[in-house]
Amino acid sequence: MRLADATWTDVRDADVDIAFIPVGSTEQHGPHAPLGTDTLDAIAVAEEGAAAYESAEAGTSEVAVTPPIPVGVAEEHRAFEGTMWVSPDAFRAYVREAAESLPEHGIDRVVLVNGHGGNVEALAEVARQFSRDDAHDGYAVSFTWFEAVGEHASDMGHAGPLETALLRATNPDLVREERVAAASEGAADRWGEWVSGVNLAHDSAEFTANGVVGDPTAGDAARGEELLDRASGALATLAAAVVERESISE
Repeated sequence: MRLADATWTDVRDADVDIAFIPVGSTEQHGPHAPLGTDTLDAIAVAEEGAAAYESAEAGTSEVAVTPPIPVGVAEEHRAFEGTMWVSPDAFRAYVREAAESLPEHGIDRVVLVNGHGGNVEALAEVARQFSRDDAHDGYAVSFTWFEAVGEHASDMGHAGPLETALLRATNPDLVREERVAAASEGAADRWGEWVSGVNLAHDSAEFTANGVVGDPTAGDAARGEELLDRASGALATLAAAVVERESISE
């Protein structure tokens, strides 16, 4: 159930086990992919994961997929036009308070479905604090889709093969195909500048002139379908475990 499309009576009458909150970013993704890539990918995985969970439950319960949170912790991309960001403190507060509105209506299990690497640390803290809150019986975890795709995860860059593949599978009209070759030619091989295990580069513009890390030509739609299947399957499995888990505030 897409929460934004439902009426309040639809939600009241539904048997909702859990909510998925897609969390993304509005930031550069090279010359070929849209600023909303992370949000679009999070939505796609959340909706497909919800369908997989509901299918496994034989239609006896639902997942509420909330509207996405589209601006995250992305100041590292500030050199590229169109990028938006908020501070980690503002981001954590907003995501947590948005999630905390759900237990008021009996939806006390939540997965934060993340599509942006810069959000990972903040979302893990949000999930911990939500779960420890004595004001409700809620329990939450954070799930980042590109960490749940098996051997493909090692190819994760930025606007590279994985993100381009998933977009080609789910939002092909938004990929500027005529720019993919140039995006690949100007891409960096890896994220950051590493010395003694430390990344010396705080901003992405320090190591990639066009914003791309990895080869987007290695991400076709078929690979995107596989990524979506793996990520959504992992999300559905996680959701089942979260539904069964007792609140730590009890």
